Formats: sequence, C-alpha cells, structure tokens
Amino acid sequence: MRSTPIYEVHAVKYAHLPRKAWEVQINPDPHDADFPMDYFVWVAIPLDESGHRTIGGKPIVIDTGFNATVGKQRGREVKKNPADLLSEIGIDAKEVEDVIVTHLHYDHIGNWDRFPKARFHLQDKEMNFATGRHMCKGPFRHAYECEDIVGMVRALYGGRLVFHDGDEELQPGISLHLIGGHTAGIQSVRINTRNGWLVLASDASHYFWGVNNDKLFSIVYSVADMLAGYDKLKKLAEGRVEMVIPGHDAEVMVRYPASGKGLEGISVRLD
Repeated sequence: MRSTPIYEVHAVKYAHLPRKAWEVQINPDPHDADFPMDYFVWVAIPLDESGHRTIGGKPIVIDTGFNATVGKQRGREVKKNPADLLSEIGIDAKEVEDVIVTHLHYDHIGNWDRFPKARFHLQDKEMNFATGRHMCKGPFRHAYECEDIVGMVRALYGGRLVFHDGDEELQPGISLHLIGGHTAGIQSVRINTRNGWLVLASDASHYFWGVNNDKLFSIVYSVADMLAGYDKLKKLAEGRVEMVIPGHDAEVMVRYPASGKGLEGISVRLD
C-alpha cells in the first residue's frame, strides 16, 4: 500500500495570446523571438491503488482563470470559460471544495464566483501585497482586478478563505510552497504522481526558459526572489527539472498528451 496518495494532474487551456520576447522578458532575446502565452487552470484528482479515480475522491482545482468580460477589457479572447471547460474532464465547478490560488493576478483568480462551495487557499503575503501600499503604484496594480480582490475579502468574511504562511502540506500528496518573485506572495504546488513529484510552478516560472535558463519574466516584484524561486522549484522536483510545469508556456500543450479523446488542444495530462 502506498504511503503517499497519488494524483492525476491536468492543465486546461482556456485562452491564448501571441507575444514577442520584448513583451515577456527582461533582457529579451535579441532576435525578438515569438513567445506565445497560453492561459491555464489546473486540477489534481486523487487515484486509488489501481490507478483509477478514487470513488468519492475530491478534486483540487489550482487557479480559476479569467472570464470573457475581463478578457475583452485586456485584449484577450476566452475561448470558453475555464469553469465550464473543467466539465470536459469530469469536474463540476459548483461542487469543488478546495481551490488553490497561486496568486491574485486577474488571470488566476477571475471566475472565483463559479466555485460557490470552495475554500480558497492563499498565502498571507499575497493578500497583504494585493491590499497594501504596493497597489498605490500602477505597475504593481496593473495585473490585479479590484473586483477579484474584493471577492476574496468577501470570501474571507464568509469563512471561505484559508491563509497559509510559507510551505505547508494541504493534504497528503499535495503541498503549497511560497516562492515569491513574480508577486510578493506567489505560491507553487507540489503534487505526488505515478511519475514522482510534479511541481506546478504557475507564474513562479512563466515559461520553460525561466526555471531552465534563469531568464526573467518582465512582470516581477523581486528579481532576487524570482531567481531563488527557480532553484526552489527544482529542489521541490528533486532535481528533475522536467517535472516543473510553467504557468503560461504554449509548449505545454505540445509536450504532454491530451487528457482524453476529443480534448486535443483543450486539456493535457501532466502526470
């Protein structure tokens, strides 16, 4: 019998945005290479000893994306709301009980209202950052949506926000890890799978070239923390850098197999 539960893990793509190197990198590629961004939510689903979904097992959703209204305001097209896309892999957003919020940028906590039963798991430092003096500055404030932050405050007062202080186990086989760098309180998620520890970096490494090559994404709270975060991500993956999944790299949809028949281009299975 396994000592630690294992999970199947999916990346669900709900939007895409063409990007050039100068838009996404500090010290960009001199050839102005294309670095398109895919937008994902993720889900971890517990498996039994035979590798099938555990009967009565409760999925954990990681991030909730953004909706069509916010996408239009920001020049990004949402193909389909990520809360609806989850149903393609058998997840009903209305029944989800736990949502891990890697950070509070608009593309990671929009659609929070589509998860009416969920507890939201967030780092102390991220809420402090998103509601503190740093938001007086436009460059920090730009990637946040006021109504999403207000929504999390309402969740707090409704008893549905769970704060975490640094690295903590959420449940056997899933743990949260404060990284920082991109924002003051961004966290990544470590998940036990049939292939070992998988690390969902989220925006602690937007692209594979972040954690692989120490390159810097253009939106950054602390360069020092971002670089130290790459080392931490690799350590969490026990040195297997191929087990670190970036937050926005379109290459993810190429490197991993579709989650199921008919889900090509929509969802891939990471484990």
